[in-house]
Amino acid sequence: MLSTILIATGIILLLAVILSVSDNLLQIEAKKSGIDIEQDDIGIIPKLSFDGNKSKPNFAKNSASYHKLKKGFDIKLAGEANNVNLNASSSTFAVRPMDFRGIAPIPKLFVEVGQEVKAGQPLFFNKTTPDIVYAAPVSGEVIEVRRGAKRAISDIVILADKKQVPHSVSAPDLSKVSREDLVTFLVGSGAWPMINKRPFDVIADPAEEPRDIFISAFDTAPLAPDASILLEGKEKDFQAGLNVLAKLTSGGVHLSLNQSQSNSWIADVNNVHTHYFSGKHPAGNVGVQIHHISPIHTGDTVWTLGVQEVASIGSLFTHGYLDCTRKIAIVGSEFSKTGYVSTHIGAQVSEIVGDNLATDNVRLVAGDVLSGRKVTQEDFLSFTTDQITTIKEGDYNEFLGWLVPIAPRPTLSGTFPNFLYPNFKFSPDTNTHGEKRAFVASGQYESVLPMDIYPTHLMKAILANDYERMEGLGINELSEEDIALCEFACVSKQPLQKILRQGLDMMREQL
Repeated sequence: MLSTILIATGIILLLAVILSVSDNLLQIEAKKSGIDIEQDDIGIIPKLSFDGNKSKPNFAKNSASYHKLKKGFDIKLAGEANNVNLNASSSTFAVRPMDFRGIAPIPKLFVEVGQEVKAGQPLFFNKTTPDIVYAAPVSGEVIEVRRGAKRAISDIVILADKKQVPHSVSAPDLSKVSREDLVTFLVGSGAWPMINKRPFDVIADPAEEPRDIFISAFDTAPLAPDASILLEGKEKDFQAGLNVLAKLTSGGVHLSLNQSQSNSWIADVNNVHTHYFSGKHPAGNVGVQIHHISPIHTGDTVWTLGVQEVASIGSLFTHGYLDCTRKIAIVGSEFSKTGYVSTHIGAQVSEIVGDNLATDNVRLVAGDVLSGRKVTQEDFLSFTTDQITTIKEGDYNEFLGWLVPIAPRPTLSGTFPNFLYPNFKFSPDTNTHGEKRAFVASGQYESVLPMDIYPTHLMKAILANDYERMEGLGINELSEEDIALCEFACVSKQPLQKILRQGLDMMREQL
């Protein structure tokens, strides 16, 4: 009897091994053929979540593609933005050259302290790319040029006029202008730095034509703003911006939406290829969307923009000047009131925050808590900031640390029974609950990144300066925001975003 059981168990185990190996080999071949194995449920072993009905859901329009991402993790935090307009009176703004990756630390200034400038007027240019100009977000007086280490320019500060005066431009006729002349116009208008390219996630090169252009119209990061609110009143500018971008590539302009946007005006814009995505964060990241729509291969160049940047480009053609107004989401449990503030690019943090903080012992983050930048009240918002987040400062020692699950916290670990409270919203702090440890392969990165990339191996290749392996492991498809969730899940406490930027800079230097 015992021998029969052992033989049967052995046969079952052998069949399981054969099926598992066959399943893995099938997925490897599918990857080589360019098939999205996560989207199409490729494999011999049926997935528990397999949906035999491959038709698109009702909210995805007939002409649009649909991508259902299964990997990811939503960090639900308290303090999301209410759909209300908060009052904030901003008088001081700044352009920060360090916000633009790849330019020299000491750019060439067009202006000097005491000079009056108009909104959209050129302020400086990079010495290595002198054709690309960087514009003033507001009209007013240049009151200070701040410098940091080695005399690098950190901020060009402008005291804004009470009544804004735009720098007018003469936009070409889109129906007649050539691509070359359109690029020349955008480069000189101050709008060009709003276009980023991948690989490397740096300012686009005017001499290159992108294979495609990608725009994400939704954000799944913690407490991220609603794109429909950010674009209120700028519907015509946004469509004009899409029309401009369509002239800049022989490929396609791709706009990604989620289910909640299916009935909004943004789903009916023209001159774009529309794609619908569903899933947990980072489904809203443009890098993840590129991976599932049309991955970046060796030699490819694609461009990316945010929705407010698209509207700013469009304003050159609808209003005759560069519109640098922005809506900023004020979010987080440590704000007394949450909502949206209307301001301009580069506003000073103190004037946006005001007396809205519930307590003093807080961390201010320009951006989301995963990939944002720590700021103080004296700092200025960066060129692409669309939210300010508050989180409690974790300047304390926790009794027994992670060994005793005393307080609830957002985590992928099963130590805390968060699955019992799926709608609970956390008010975490900045405490890392541990120090940097050995870099171990735990599989957690792969469980939250919905891309055919192995982050652990990629990070180790970067640390080893293995250029060929970095490229082979997909570094060209990534930016910091794409692996921010991996850093959150990291049991080794590794600074993955910093490591990735190090690798991207190394790869760019080899060109």
